[in-house]
Amino acid sequence: MDARDLEGFFTTPGAIDPEDHLILDYEMECVGDPREAAAHLCSEQSTAQWRRVGVDEDLRPRFGAKVMELEVLERRERPSYPLEQGPQGAVHACRVRIAHPHENFGPRLPNLLSAVCGEGPFFTPGVPLIKLMDIHFPGRFLSHFQGPQFGVQGLRQRLNAFHRPIFFGVIKPNIGLPPDAFSEIGHEAWMGGLDIAKDDEMLADPAWSPLAERCRHLGAARREAEAATGDPKIYLANITDEVDRLVELHDLAVERGANAVMVNALPVGLSAVRMLRRHARVPLVAHFPFIAAFSRLPRYGIHSRVMTRLQRLAGYDVIIMPGFGPRMMTSEAEVLANVRACLEPMGDLRPALPVPGGSDSAATLEGVYQRLGTVDFGFIPGRGVFGHPQGPRAGAASLRQAWDAIAAGVPVRTHAKKHEALARALEAFSG
Repeated sequence: MDARDLEGFFTTPGAIDPEDHLILDYEMECVGDPREAAAHLCSEQSTAQWRRVGVDEDLRPRFGAKVMELEVLERRERPSYPLEQGPQGAVHACRVRIAHPHENFGPRLPNLLSAVCGEGPFFTPGVPLIKLMDIHFPGRFLSHFQGPQFGVQGLRQRLNAFHRPIFFGVIKPNIGLPPDAFSEIGHEAWMGGLDIAKDDEMLADPAWSPLAERCRHLGAARREAEAATGDPKIYLANITDEVDRLVELHDLAVERGANAVMVNALPVGLSAVRMLRRHARVPLVAHFPFIAAFSRLPRYGIHSRVMTRLQRLAGYDVIIMPGFGPRMMTSEAEVLANVRACLEPMGDLRPALPVPGGSDSAATLEGVYQRLGTVDFGFIPGRGVFGHPQGPRAGAASLRQAWDAIAAGVPVRTHAKKHEALARALEAFSG
């Protein structure tokens, strides 16, 4: 690419209409001239060949993605992860901010993904490593999307649960129980104070626990717990399946007693979720299978925050995500970035409830709350409720007791001296 061609892929913030562009933040390692690599990155994800042979035209002003900012961070003798094939040699590590005209793909999630994290960016000449770190949408683009139907406040109203976290529990054992035994365990947790009892992400519609029967049993157990406690409850059924079954399974689950449904976002696809959002009558909940496969490496792939924003765009009311602690292998900064992506302003779209999870219990609740600095989150133990030494009723009660202490400004361990369920949870689950 010669110098004149290079300049056609650069711009300044004041030279474009921000309402016409998505803003993309990449980090990349490039062999050779960083400016040329950044221009190739723009070309490959938008116009590529920008004129026909023998025709005096230039498609870049309207359709070309353009570099707004380019920062060279350092020079390295080799890429962070040397590749068997591809450019070799010393690299420059860079940050690049790109403005991409959204008329190139319109308000269509598959086409958006194909452009900004598809063949173009990840096969850019001279760029062996690249990661899409963030994506920002203008109001004009967001206006085409419904976003969450209920969001944080709608979920709180359904549960009559205000000024505190929403307490979830993953019913355990997660995949091996028939519906009647499964519902007994869920009922016990609701009686102890759990707001939402849920299927695990791998339990969908197997022969040993058919979705229809599971929803019938759990729906009845939920209604019994609501009558006994006077508090609304939610049974969250996993309807992850082939795309052409989602609407059918949503209707079946709701008819039989589920009052929220979970879909594993990336295995099913964000466009499928957007389709289901148009039909759904209950809150939609996302789980995170497949996200680590392309987000974990620090200099390659897609930052999980991007997928969090896209899940909110597609219409999820609740987004379960990898949380704090060593088991999830996710940095605190990344967890917090995902939580902000759920809650911060995003046009007129409602906030989605962030649910960072992984090996949580009454022993970790205070730490999670302090890190997040808000009550607008879901807390989602599995073993911390269903593996409690005194059973799931006590496991759920331990969460509520821990929160009572936190809300009152009382040390959790002090509060535990007068609350046995909390005391046993701290004994069982403290590191």
